[in-house]
Amino acid sequence: MLRISDNPTLDTVAKLVTVAVAMFAFVFVVMVPLYDVLCDALGINGKTAGQAYTSVPVMVDESREVKIQFIATNNEGMPWEFAPRRSVMRVHPGAVNETVYLARNPLPDAMVAQAIPSVSPARAASYLHKTECFCFNRQPLEGHSSAELPLQFIVDQDLPQDIKTITLAYTIFDVTETSGGAVAAR
Repeated sequence: MLRISDNPTLDTVAKLVTVAVAMFAFVFVVMVPLYDVLCDALGINGKTAGQAYTSVPVMVDESREVKIQFIATNNEGMPWEFAPRRSVMRVHPGAVNETVYLARNPLPDAMVAQAIPSVSPARAASYLHKTECFCFNRQPLEGHSSAELPLQFIVDQDLPQDIKTITLAYTIFDVTETSGGAVAAR
């Protein structure tokens, strides 16, 4: 009977496969959660909370105006057309604002997408509160169909005075395979 240790080539291949599997597991099991914890603790990367904001009664500050820029990016290999209806809005802190992103699936097959937000400058992320966002849920879309993806947000009145422009960027990812293959109708 041939044992792995009797063949140096098989022994080397087994060790390399073990190292590759261990590195892959380390990246997804340790590094991703660690990255999220560090971003939350240090307030970097403009990550926003993944849940709806519950507003508190405040007055709208009409003496101040903040420019909000909207950006849409597709992750590599994501075939959807994805864009904001408006690329810029001027808003007053404390006011409820609404806009829409547009998505179109040009393929014949149904797909599911997930949008991940990012805010710049990063220190503005805690002052931009989304009360409704397509990024809270996965977005199913049948083949050759389109959808309007709503976004409702409030810029907090406590936004530092030196921040005059906030950029809200979304990257959309194909998550069809991780959605169990089922695509629910919108």
